[in-house]
Amino acid sequence: MGKIYDGIHRLSFVVGTDGKISHVLNKFKTKDHHEVVLATLA
Repeated sequence: MGKIYDGIHRLSFVVGTDGKISHVLNKFKTKDHHEVVLATLA
């Protein structure tokens, strides 16, 4: 039919105390999201 499907895009942003985005997380599975965030903060 000519349509291109790219799937679902999941993004999370880690915002620093200064209000600026410090990390962009985009390669994770939903069930592992908390582990990815904690690893980024450590």
